[in-house]
Amino acid sequence: MKKIVTISREFGAGGGTIGHLLAQETGLEYYDKELILMRAGKGNVDIYSLIKWDESVPINFGFTQSLFDFYNRPLSERIFQAQKETIQQVGEKGNCVIVGRNANTVLKEYDNSLHVFIHADIDFRLKRMKEKMPDQSEQQILGEIRRVDRQRRKYCTYHTNTEFGDSRYYDVCLDSAKFGIDGCVKILKDIMQDVLR
Repeated sequence: MKKIVTISREFGAGGGTIGHLLAQETGLEYYDKELILMRAGKGNVDIYSLIKWDESVPINFGFTQSLFDFYNRPLSERIFQAQKETIQQVGEKGNCVIVGRNANTVLKEYDNSLHVFIHADIDFRLKRMKEKMPDQSEQQILGEIRRVDRQRRKYCTYHTNTEFGDSRYYDVCLDSAKFGIDGCVKILKDIMQDVLR
């Protein structure tokens, strides 16, 4: 039976690391932002546009804007569509862990799938990102955490009409500060054994 795990995450909460370790320990294929963008770039959207527009929403976009405004942005829509088609192709193949890209919404109807959200308190996230961004000040890192989270929320709402981090759109929500990175991997492996057969 094909297995699909999607992982959405707050910036700095370790969702990418958890996804990578989970894929390694279960023998599943791993897909993240770079791999999805590279595969999507093989279509009719050039890779430079994909990178430039990735997860960006026009600055004047508000959460109450109409569908007319949404469809009035052809490049942004083409890029999202290219990523969506790529994620669906990966999902059809199955036996994969996909981190980010709103894959939980794109693959919500797929059988034998598990949709996960990883979150953590700001102190845990700041500590992790300080290790990854040693040349940045604490204030700069906090600003980046807030910026990326805000960008992900807007992108998610703009393209999927769902709310980033809302438990209704995931099967499992885990606090990586509470359980640790390895603990989250273990919990997900146990859930997979019970749910994805």
